[in-house]
Amino acid sequence: MSLDPTGRNKRSSAASEDAVHEGGCHCGYVRFVVQSHPRSALVCNCSICTMKGYVHWVVPRSRFRLLAPDDESALPVYRFGTRVAVHMFCPVCGVAPFYLPRSDPDKIDVNLRCVSGIDIAALPVETFEGQNWDEAILTYRQGDGDE
Repeated sequence: MSLDPTGRNKRSSAASEDAVHEGGCHCGYVRFVVQSHPRSALVCNCSICTMKGYVHWVVPRSRFRLLAPDDESALPVYRFGTRVAVHMFCPVCGVAPFYLPRSDPDKIDVNLRCVSGIDIAALPVETFEGQNWDEAILTYRQGDGDE
């Protein structure tokens, strides 16, 4: 199923992979849609995720569409450590609604706190030992790999 020009799905199957969820930053400068539904949430205890209060939902790029601004290059970028992760944020309000993760640089890591209509408390929450990232990612990938 493809997204219509507004990014909305005419079907209302909230729990299906065809569900379309809208999201963005606090001021509305950054807006996006995701064509999927989260099966779980991931909380990481690394320094940046802890300080941001980030709740992760990793999705394929094909399921994510940036509506505003027109291009990711319009967003400021912060990189640290290995400099692989591309942390983008709104230049107006400072909220970080998504980024390109170190774990899956070919995917989008959406902050579930920035997605409308998602009840995070209703999702199973996994934890990730981000303070020991290199060791933790090996263990995580040996699991079911369902991000």
